[in-house]
Amino acid sequence: MSRFDRKAKKGKLAGPARPVETPPQQQTPIFCLHYLKGDYCLSACEQSEKAAFAEKLHQLSKLTWAEICQAHRHGMGFEKITRDQLRCSIPPHISTDVNILAFRFCGKAPMLGYRDGRTFHVLALDRNFTAYPH
Repeated sequence: MSRFDRKAKKGKLAGPARPVETPPQQQTPIFCLHYLKGDYCLSACEQSEKAAFAEKLHQLSKLTWAEICQAHRHGMGFEKITRDQLRCSIPPHISTDVNILAFRFCGKAPMLGYRDGRTFHVLALDRNFTAYPH
């Protein structure tokens, strides 16, 4: 091993600069449909409701979470639903301190879910207004 090789091993190599992470509040949402199941699933929706759901996700994906949090609950915003109001099941991994949010996706029909960072996990599409008292 040459003297040059030893020096190269001892010194620290500078890697690529790490990008500064943007806080989730300043990012646009990502939507996860993994937990949609049963009577509140997308497959239970009419074609027009599916189209309205896709359109709502598209509109929301253009906003940051900060903008969504400032929006009206019946527009592009949401409202919090207490767990004791829910009639639909919640996956067991969701702890009691997690807020359940309701976005309107088709008229006033809500999609229910929870936020984890910038990701919104959709749990139910309440097209018949039966998942909680309205």
